[in-house]
Amino acid sequence: MRIHIATDHAGLEFSTQLQHHLAEQGHDVVDHGPLDYEPLDDYPSFCIRAAQAVVRDQEAGIESLGVVFGGSGNGEQIAANKVRGVRAALVWNIPTAELAREHNDANVISIGARQHTFEEAASFIDRFIATPFSNEERHERRIGQIAAYETDGRLEPDPRVSRLESPTGGESADAMDPEAG
Repeated sequence: MRIHIATDHAGLEFSTQLQHHLAEQGHDVVDHGPLDYEPLDDYPSFCIRAAQAVVRDQEAGIESLGVVFGGSGNGEQIAANKVRGVRAALVWNIPTAELAREHNDANVISIGARQHTFEEAASFIDRFIATPFSNEERHERRIGQIAAYETDGRLEPDPRVSRLESPTGGESADAMDPEAG
């Protein structure tokens, strides 16, 4: 499997170890940066490039996943999720790594390199890679709803609207919502 990785300065040492770890397992590892330690570097472009590469590979039928990391993993996850087709999950233990794949079909995970030992983080990544998507209808449906919003802003009907409307023609939920326009 091809694994795209990216970090900022906070994860540079971790990145080097991770590349060796994944290559020893037979994965094709693509590093999206940085190349050198720069304490003022900015992670978004590194993480976005890794996320874009995952989507390109998957669209081309190449089995691939992504791993982004930084101090906390929060910003890296946010950056990766700006790429259409990416479902990046913040992972902090084995169950979140499994659920990211099983329920959300996540194709990128984010880890806080300052929050875990290398051994812990490597175990999360290994489990993420090894865990398949469940293909359960409810999870496919939910992922489809996210993709629809990402593509054209479409949302499922708000179930509260019909519940809040009075059968006698009372106010709708939109009428009570100051942001409804």
